[in-house]
Amino acid sequence: MADIGGTWDPRFAPVVEVLSSSLDTGADVGASVVVLLDGEPVVDVWGGFVDQAHSAPWREDTLTNVWSTTKTMTFLCALMLADRGELDFYAPVAEYWPEFSAAGKEGVMVRHVMGHTAGLSG
Repeated sequence: MADIGGTWDPRFAPVVEVLSSSLDTGADVGASVVVLLDGEPVVDVWGGFVDQAHSAPWREDTLTNVWSTTKTMTFLCALMLADRGELDFYAPVAEYWPEFSAAGKEGVMVRHVMGHTAGLSG
């Protein structure tokens, strides 16, 4: 079983087990997990190594790159707005942002932008 550092509420022991298993199987070389519940940390754990050569252990303050988190958060916010009836995925983007319709984009719907199928490069 991989050596896991940090603290966790016993209710969240399965999170620690998944991290340990991921490190044991080689799916991850090193990683950390933090879970907040009602603003309080219930999991703050780390384990493994910073590289494939296992030259240094993963520590509490190991820096990492974070990839694509804005996509997840943007979609979560969009889903919340849709749930409230404030955003329609089948509406044209121009309904919310009139200037967007320039250059032949008047038919692009919110769902196209959210699903990366609008044909836009950036």
